Amino acid sequence: MKDIPVIDIAALSSDDAADRRVIAAQIGRACREVGFFVITGHGVPVPLIDATFAESARFFAQPADFKRAMSIDRLGSNRGYVGLGVEALDEKTAADHKEAFNLIWTDGTTRPDNAWPELPGFRDTVQRYFDGVLAVGARLHQAFALDLDLPERFFADKIDRPLATLRLLHYPVPAQVVPAGQIGAGTHTDYGNVTLLATDGVAGLQVQRRDGVWLDAPALHGAFICNIGDCLMRWTNDLYVSTPHRVLKPAAERYSIALFVDPNPDALVSAIPSCVPAGESPRYAPITAHDYLQQRFAATYGTA
Repeated sequence: MKDIPVIDIAALSSDDAADRRVIAAQIGRACREVGFFVITGHGVPVPLIDATFAESARFFAQPADFKRAMSIDRLGSNRGYVGLGVEALDEKTAADHKEAFNLIWTDGTTRPDNAWPELPGFRDTVQRYFDGVLAVGARLHQAFALDLDLPERFFADKIDRPLATLRLLHYPVPAQVVPAGQIGAGTHTDYGNVTLLATDGVAGLQVQRRDGVWLDAPALHGAFICNIGDCLMRWTNDLYVSTPHRVLKPAAERYSIALFVDPNPDALVSAIPSCVPAGESPRYAPITAHDYLQQRFAATYGTA
């Protein structure tokens, strides 16, 4: 597979198992060969996507003190505002030229509540978007299971309390000379199971093909760019591939919205037996999703 495929996933909601398997096979091939795919027919209303982008732009346009009051350093638990130059997704290069606002999945009991900015309408719009896209992520997991010849709901009890994070992202055009090597987001792989990304149409996201060639990711209005993360790669014993990607320094102001669908904290990420060739050992030792993700967050934010 030389390009990033576009897949209409509407049939994943079909009552006909054969229809669902056709789409699952298309998704599975993309997971094996390129690690990225674009989905249409997902059911999230385009007006809701557009409204969420508008709320994101409204948040990032607020004064610096307004945003810093909701800093991730103050709130903890991967919630809140991340300022320019705080993250380094590629630990070997300069920090990323982007800012973000993180919201986590919470049931209001076992995890802390989100902190919402005091912007009328923001919470209602963004929470509806979060819920809608998370439901799409659950359907993608059913497709993964079908492709892997597992029971269709194999992942259901592993993602029903997910360490899911919604990130509103803003890549401003640099106002001055930036440090050598600094781009929008450094080369990295995602940490969890699958990411669903909406973009505003401004170019920047690039995906590294198996032969090292960088591909520009397609930006289709109303579609989601999806990619496999490291947890799912570990679960499939490298059958599915977590692909390096980056965001170049944008020529124009750029916004994107990423939903990271990561497993339940106590889910044991252990090689699926059918993904391990006969006579071989799994490539990775079992680890809980919580422990694995904590390791990755520590490296990204430079904490112990």
